[in-house]
Amino acid sequence: MRSQAMAVLELLYRVKQREFAEKLREMTSEEVVYVTDLASCSHKRVMRRYYPLLGFRFEPSLLLGDLVHRGLASILSENGGGRWRSEVPVEAKVEVDGRVYTLKGRADLVLYNEEGRPEAVVEVKTGRDLPDNAPREHHLLQVKVYMKLLGVDRGYLLYVTPERVVEHPVEAGDVDVEGLVRETVRDTARPRYQWECRYCPYRRLCPYALTQRSQ
Repeated sequence: MRSQAMAVLELLYRVKQREFAEKLREMTSEEVVYVTDLASCSHKRVMRRYYPLLGFRFEPSLLLGDLVHRGLASILSENGGGRWRSEVPVEAKVEVDGRVYTLKGRADLVLYNEEGRPEAVVEVKTGRDLPDNAPREHHLLQVKVYMKLLGVDRGYLLYVTPERVVEHPVEAGDVDVEGLVRETVRDTARPRYQWECRYCPYRRLCPYALTQRSQ
């Protein structure tokens, strides 16, 4: 007997596949740098350009994170007086060694004032547990980069787990965005943090991957 097709799971998989495929050309472009690249191993960007399909993941934790993001966006849109926007595109041009790169990202949530200018940015992080050292350094860096690109002095990290929902205010810091882009495209931060390799989809192919013993 032929098994019955899955009503929801198959659709979700196709949606994530389509989203990944639509972004594939941009992901492998030498001229594009993502905000998330500035807060992670610089060689991960190199590996993504050569082996982009290894980055496709269809996992419960990622689906849950997507649902939380969309749910928050819907709630704030309906109850925020029209001042909240989600997945706000952020873009800047940065020149490194005579070449112009496009820094791109999408801020999870942005609060706008009555004049229509950005007032605050919120990044949402989901997981099974709240990190012991929350807020995490790379999460803070990501928020600060968005704050600088959007020209706001209010930022927040919102952690959502099955047991806790915690909001951390983030102070605007003197973030050297151009410097971060420079070390990313020059590939000099490999890895940026000691723990990254354990979670990297490219670790089995990467010449700079740290072994568990070396970490």
